[in-house]
Amino acid sequence: MTTHTGTLRITRRGRVVLATVIALPVLVVSLFLATPGALAESSSAPDTHEYVTVLAGDTLWTIAESVAPGSDPRDVVHEIMTLNQLSSAALVPGQEIAIPRS
Repeated sequence: MTTHTGTLRITRRGRVVLATVIALPVLVVSLFLATPGALAESSSAPDTHEYVTVLAGDTLWTIAESVAPGSDPRDVVHEIMTLNQLSSAALVPGQEIAIPRS
């Protein structure tokens, strides 16, 4: 009796099929796990912030003092910048900015 100990040879087509068989379940699982997070973000609560329209000469400091007179204006300016994702304190007349809740 002869024993044949040959090596396994996979053709190019076989490699493509094998890669697809391995990649497909990974793709399906990753899409399944990613979907609930995307759905959760799309059903966010409605925007309930108050807004102020910037007038000529307004600054974040004056707006902060008028909307929260009992608070430190520096803290309120920081909150307004964070809430509105402002990179600088520059304002444009007509711009609407959200005001943090007290």
